[in-house]
Amino acid sequence: MKTRAAVLTRTGAAAPYADSRPLEIWEVDLAPPGPGEVLVKVAAAGVCHSDLSIINGDRPRDTPIVLGHEAAGVIQALGEGVTDLEVGDHVVMLFVPGCGNCQPCAEGRPVLCEPAGQAGVAGTLLSGARRLSRNGQPISHFVGVSAFAEHAVLSRRGVHRIDKSVPLELAALFGCAVMTGVGAVANTARVSPGQSVAVVGLGGVGLSSVMGAAAAGAARVVAVDLNADKLAMAREFGATDIVNAGDEDAVKQVRELTGGGVDHAFEMVGSAKALEMAYRITRRGGQTVTAGLPSSAQAISLPVWHLVAEERTLKGCYMGSCVPRRDIDRYLALHAAGRLPVDRLVTGHLTLDQINEGFDRLARGEAIRQIIRMDA
Repeated sequence: MKTRAAVLTRTGAAAPYADSRPLEIWEVDLAPPGPGEVLVKVAAAGVCHSDLSIINGDRPRDTPIVLGHEAAGVIQALGEGVTDLEVGDHVVMLFVPGCGNCQPCAEGRPVLCEPAGQAGVAGTLLSGARRLSRNGQPISHFVGVSAFAEHAVLSRRGVHRIDKSVPLELAALFGCAVMTGVGAVANTARVSPGQSVAVVGLGGVGLSSVMGAAAAGAARVVAVDLNADKLAMAREFGATDIVNAGDEDAVKQVRELTGGGVDHAFEMVGSAKALEMAYRITRRGGQTVTAGLPSSAQAISLPVWHLVAEERTLKGCYMGSCVPRRDIDRYLALHAAGRLPVDRLVTGHLTLDQINEGFDRLARGEAIRQIIRMDA
């Protein structure tokens, strides 16, 4: 079939992207789903920093490639062997389609699925196939999703069915921002009621962590960012205190607010400098969690003796350490109960043709989550 897609034709293009146009709208060929795969009509897709990191060259991928990994849509067709879904089902797309057979999957850690990781780097689906092409030339998939398109073929393991009462625009956010941000709090750090939390970096993932900390019953939630508007927004999501990261004494402010540092500090920017700050505001015996994805060239320097003498923990978090088929429904239930005001993350709507302008706004820090509506 033919479908429209935003195709990244080159990485490292100069901003503003509205002028350089690294993403081009092409009519592409999309092959039918193979065995164990599904065809989805994409309804909504979020504009995320993980996509921006491919566009700006921080995380190189082969081009041409169709980006987009945070999305929701409607099942249109089923490949051979897919018997547990029906045409018309509503689904959230998963950018790590756990194979169910490798060691991490067997340990209950599907976000670390080895075949899925290999396929993501190779630009294929979990099966190793490519279903996207143009004039006979293959186009790479992005982490098995490629949602910046009107239609997408994914592994059956790359979608999670949800209740049709959930608006698909809202559901898209549960595929990345919410799953990563809330999951970091609930799964990676296991924040307990009464503990103290700081979140460094208030994009969609960081604000989701603020929400998650409030929902977990944290007594103190300190939001840290350079942007005054984002700091004000953090109050709406449950932050008890805000600190501007640009203040010369920002670390001192957090430590004084929390009696020597927080139990759990989360770095959600993808910056070595932000991670070092998060580590410095963590108390003795506390835990620093990073879920940002910086360029591979970034490195940190930390005093090793802290890890021993202060029993510190420094921990990575990918996709919120989630089990998506368990956690997405849990987080949707928390939203329905009013404890995760996810809808407030949306700060703009786009058509597919406006995607370059959307990434300009994201790069300038002017947006939290912009949603591309494919039916617009």
